[in-house]
Amino acid sequence: MSLETASERRSLPLEYPFGIARGTTTESEAVFVRIEDDEGRVGLGAGTPSAHYGETTATVAAVLPDLLSVVEDIGDPHQLERIERRMRETVRKNPAARTAVSIALHDLVAKRLEIPLYRYWGLDPDETLETSYTIGLDDTETMREKTETAVERGYTTLKVKLGTDRDLEIVETIRSVAPDVRLFVDANEAWTPREAVAKIERLADYDLAFVEQPVPAENPEGLQFVSERSPLPIAADESCVTLADIPRIADRCDIANLKLMKCGGLLEAKRMIHAARAHGLEVMCGCMTESNASIAAACHLAPLLDYADLDGPLLLADDPADGVPMPDGRIDLASLERPGTGAVLESVFD
Repeated sequence: MSLETASERRSLPLEYPFGIARGTTTESEAVFVRIEDDEGRVGLGAGTPSAHYGETTATVAAVLPDLLSVVEDIGDPHQLERIERRMRETVRKNPAARTAVSIALHDLVAKRLEIPLYRYWGLDPDETLETSYTIGLDDTETMREKTETAVERGYTTLKVKLGTDRDLEIVETIRSVAPDVRLFVDANEAWTPREAVAKIERLADYDLAFVEQPVPAENPEGLQFVSERSPLPIAADESCVTLADIPRIADRCDIANLKLMKCGGLLEAKRMIHAARAHGLEVMCGCMTESNASIAAACHLAPLLDYADLDGPLLLADDPADGVPMPDGRIDLASLERPGTGAVLESVFD
């Protein structure tokens, strides 16, 4: 068996400027990956790197030739464990680059078997979730308008970015517009431990599901301080990057938030989910502002999750890929009629 590979960089404009405590962006940078077998079946994937974790599209593009050489050398896409092990040995970091290849391989393997990825994993498509829709940081009136639009579009789970001196005002405003939605907030490491406890005590009045990453990842004792005093569950995101982080955060939060672009691949993501369960944690899968070319794969993890934050494609102005249906934000694996991840990519490799 032989495999042919290709990759392509692409800038994807966002529908709205996307603000978090660390800054605001207007576009997302992705690298798309294509792996074709000798029978003409094509696996698709994408990597959306984060500079916060030391990765850019330039670094992804730089290491992809070495990663794709591993795939071509082994030649058998079904050797997923072997390929991902060799990729880790070849490129220690650059998880988004390795993830792009991992997704394309899984897509190809499931397509070769003519089944959707969730069936390859033996998962129940009816055990699925609704993704949250993120309201990025902005002035309070703009955040109100974004919330009104989200509700009009049918989204009933919202994630609100915080990390300002008007956090309570923002949440009060969101709740006035959307009193019945399931709501959680994400500070993206912006608070001190004592500030976090004080804010969360007041935020608890607004019926929040949980608070995500209240303090910097470099302060694990601060995360524990907050978790022990918080009236709301605490989710770890920046503190939860790889499998090795799961035991470190187990006594310091309630929810582990994994992301494909942080952990380096689908096999590693599944290991993190099972490890989190073994440590008594709930599990969320989050994302960057990603294309369906990568989010479609993450959607197939939904039956294993407690929460899904897979709204990346919903935040784009235009996505060159189609993926798993998400009517009103509900991840609808059962209605997926295409094999593989369900991602269909147009006008990138033409």
